[in-house]
Amino acid sequence: MVSLAALVACSTVAEAAGDAASGKKIMSKCQVCHGKDGLAKLPDAPNIAGQKEAYLVKALIAFKDGERKNEQMTVVVKGLSDEDIANVAAYYSSIKISVQVPP
Repeated sequence: MVSLAALVACSTVAEAAGDAASGKKIMSKCQVCHGKDGLAKLPDAPNIAGQKEAYLVKALIAFKDGERKNEQMTVVVKGLSDEDIANVAAYYSSIKISVQVPP
């Protein structure tokens, strides 16, 4: 079986890897900082609503593997499987956002 990290390395294959409905059930661990809507609740947490799924998967794997360092993220991702990571990424990437460029 191909690992999730390998799928991310293969570009757009990871974009369809996760299940948003399953991710919605898992994201309770994420919502304290990133919110159910993907809009950060803490000043140092990024907004992740509508972020590209492959980017979110790559970032979460990097936190889990220790390549990226953040104490809160390390604790949260430690208990996530590759499937959980894919599903959470699918959930947050499925949130529709709109952007308004200032005049």
